[in-house]
Amino acid sequence: MDYLGVMSFTPIGTIHTPWRTIAECPRNGRQPDPAPPCTVAVLPEFIDGLQSLEGFSHLILLYWLDQTKSAQLVFTPPFDPQPRGVFATRGPRRPNPIGLSVVAFDGFAEPGVLNVRYLDCLDGTPLLDIKPYLRTTDSEPNATMGWLDPHATRNKNTG
Repeated sequence: MDYLGVMSFTPIGTIHTPWRTIAECPRNGRQPDPAPPCTVAVLPEFIDGLQSLEGFSHLILLYWLDQTKSAQLVFTPPFDPQPRGVFATRGPRRPNPIGLSVVAFDGFAEPGVLNVRYLDCLDGTPLLDIKPYLRTTDSEPNATMGWLDPHATRNKNTG
């Protein structure tokens, strides 16, 4: 298979957050605490796909980091003195700047508009996909975090 061809994505909506610049944006969605409310506006042609989301407490959002700089395969994180490969980080400067967040789903503000928390992207970020978070398959309680373990931003015992 030839994976070097052109791929295209169709945004299904827009993410709205309090952050207008990269400098304002938190390092991850669990900061600041408490997390500010955000919204996800799904385009009208995709609203039918939201059917049955009620009852899920968390969602996985995939989005396009459209304002990030070009890819940087090795960099030194601001909180660690050693250079790291981009694939061992959650840094935004990736060959394909796809962002992923597990967000708390606080219901619908109105049809097609989701209330969420725990995002770390800029206002106006294009939304690529929404998936339900499933604790039975998306959680690995014994997972290790490699070099990031000493930098964990949440208490390991509270999830």
